[in-house]
Order: sequence, then C-alpha cells, then structure tokens
Amino acid sequence: MLQVAEIRDHKEKMIAALAKRGLDASQMLEEVLQADELRRNTQANLDETLAQSNTFSKEIGILFKNGETQKANILKEKTGQLKEASKALNEQLNEASEKLQQILYTIPNIPHELVPAGTDENDNEETFSEGAIPVLAEGSIPHWELAKKYDIIDFELGVKITGAGFPVYKGKGARLQRALIAYFLDKNTAAGYTEYQVPHLVNEASGFGTGQLPDKEGQMYHATEDDLYLIPTAEVPVTNMFRGDLLNENDLPITCTGYTPCFRREAGSYGAHVRGLNRLHQFDKVEIVRIEHPDKSYEALDGMVDHVKNILRELKLPYRILRLCGGDLGFTASITYDFEVFSTAQDRWLEISSVSNFETFQTNRLKLRFKDSDGKNRLAHTLNGSSLALPRVLAGILENYQTPKGIKIPEVLVPYCGFDIID
Repeated sequence: MLQVAEIRDHKEKMIAALAKRGLDASQMLEEVLQADELRRNTQANLDETLAQSNTFSKEIGILFKNGETQKANILKEKTGQLKEASKALNEQLNEASEKLQQILYTIPNIPHELVPAGTDENDNEETFSEGAIPVLAEGSIPHWELAKKYDIIDFELGVKITGAGFPVYKGKGARLQRALIAYFLDKNTAAGYTEYQVPHLVNEASGFGTGQLPDKEGQMYHATEDDLYLIPTAEVPVTNMFRGDLLNENDLPITCTGYTPCFRREAGSYGAHVRGLNRLHQFDKVEIVRIEHPDKSYEALDGMVDHVKNILRELKLPYRILRLCGGDLGFTASITYDFEVFSTAQDRWLEISSVSNFETFQTNRLKLRFKDSDGKNRLAHTLNGSSLALPRVLAGILENYQTPKGIKIPEVLVPYCGFDIID
C-alpha cells in the first residue's frame, strides 16, 4: 500500500511511474489526497472538541467547589453537547479513515525505474539466458503424454476425485516430486534461509497484509463458513508471521523458506497453453522470503536471482530471465524477474519462478517496521521468490530429459530419488 505522505510529496512522479502499468492514476491519487484532507480536518475538529470538553470538565469542578452551581450546570449542559459532537466526529473520522484505506487498497505499487513501460508479456525484457536447448530424438512427446506413457501422473484420476487442475502423482512421479521439494529446501537452507512449516489457510487480515486482497479475491479459494482463504503461495503465511512487528535494525535481514501446496482458482484460464502441468488449481512450491533493510534490498534481490540461477544450472535446464514490463508486473511488486525454462517438446518457454522486491508496499499494509540506529521507526522492505515452483520444473525435466529408453533423472536429483531413470 502506498504511503499518503509520499503521494502528497511526489504525486506527479508517482503518476508518471504508474503510467508504465498503462494506468492513469491521477484521479485515484487525487481522491487519496482529498480523503486524507477530510480525515485530517475531522481529526483536528475532534481533537479541538475533546480539548474543550476537558477544559469545561475542570472548570465545572472548580465552580461547584466555589458554590457557583448555576454556572456549573450551564457548563455541564455544554459539555454534554460537546460529548455528542465528539461522538459524531469520531464516527465521521472512522468513515473517512475507512474510505481512505479502501482507495489505497485499489492502487498498485509504484514500478521501479528499471521496469520498462509496456502492456503485456510481449514487452518484457530478456536480461539473461543460459543453457543449450537439447535436441530431442524424433517422436519426442510433451509431458502430459509422457506422464501417461510411464504412468507417473494421472490427470483423469484427479478429475474424478476433485476436478480439472488437480493431478495425482504416482510411483516414480510422486517420488520425483518429493525429491524436488527436498532438494529445493536443502539448497535454500544451505544458503542461510530458515525453514518454516506454515498453515495452508489464512485469515482475511493476512490476505490484505500481503496484497492478495482485495486485488486477487476472485482467484483465491474461500472457505466461507470460517472466512479463511486457501493460500495461493507460501509468501502469504510466511510474510504475515511478522505482521505488526517492530524489529531492531540488527534483526535484519530475516530470511525464510517453506514448502506448501498452493491453491489458485485461475478463473478464465482456458486453451492449449494450460494442458497438463502448465497451469493447475493445486500445485507444490518452495518459496523464499526476505525482510530487508531498505538500503540493502536491491542487493538482496540480486542475490535471490543468483540463487535461483544456481539451482537451474544444477538441474541443467535451459532458462532465461525476463524483467517484467509495467503492464505485466504484479499488483504488489515494484520490480519482478521471471525465470522461464524452455520446454523442448512444447517448443515454448514456461515460467517457473518470479523473484520480486515489494519495497514498502507490503510492510505498510502489515505495519512491519524496524527501529534504526537513530531510534526512528521505519518500514522494512519485503522480497520473495519461487525457489522453485514444481509443476513446470517437472514438465521441463520430463520433456528435456526424455530419451528413447526413458526419462533420465538430473544428476543432482538422483540421491534424492533413489533412481536415475523413469522407464
């Protein structure tokens, strides 16, 4: 969530930055300032009314003590009127504050200066690529056909149990899935991230804290009876562990990792590009989250990008990195780097990780602050990244490692799997 003081001081600069998203934010930002002006004026009137009421209360006591009952009763009547006025003003203040909050919730984060302007994925910038695209044998097939051929993922069984987008992993497919989770967690903890196991459902406050609500409300599964949401990513519960905290500067950075299933309705997602593992309603992901000092968050972002690079190098999968343009940037992110693995059998790139810096956008919602060396309370920066999302990594392994004799297992995963080929 943007800070009102920043909007007041840098309104035109913010309008220009948000234009990178294809958004004319001039009206929204003006509404913020008007709502804040109303809130501040109401607060000032309330403070003045309460101060006058307190003054009268003191005078009433003195008047009664001095036997000036008539004057005291007149002031008592005025005090009663002031109390009624303060009650009305307090209600107006709550309404004004709520209106301001609701407007702020609808405004996305300000793109970083490195974010290119653009409308969609076609305007993203490739910043890095690595790995040779393998030449597959004639007759190579996409992962959903490989899954059926080797009986390792059953999409139809998932439809029977739940519906489309909920696959069942079987035999060596389940073992490979478990191996990837363990490998990703081991890589993250070796890099200094503390592992957490977190709830898979969150309350509304957590959804608002990290920005999924109200922006992604229609994309989240909602257990209405208990008013809980199934998590779309571990980022939500992990980051919310620190909601409302006041940290010390020497507590930073805080680095976390965790594995969770993720649940996304993906409403409106249809077509050939969602076949097989390409887009699911339930999938597994290992996440990394950092809470950083504002002066060090972009150094941390570079480190997270290098960390994911190293994992993909060990898996020996061809990949590229894209800096997302404003039109493709997520609501909460200031800057995002997407990693994509090339699927040789599908002849297309598959997104397998997003690494983002949210700067103070989430921490302002979360009221997550730290006390700096001067004793001043400041908002921290939050960052997160997929390290990694399993479905498309698995799809890339199945397709790029297929041979006429079976699917080879990347060397780094063999100790985790206990086998070196699916045949």
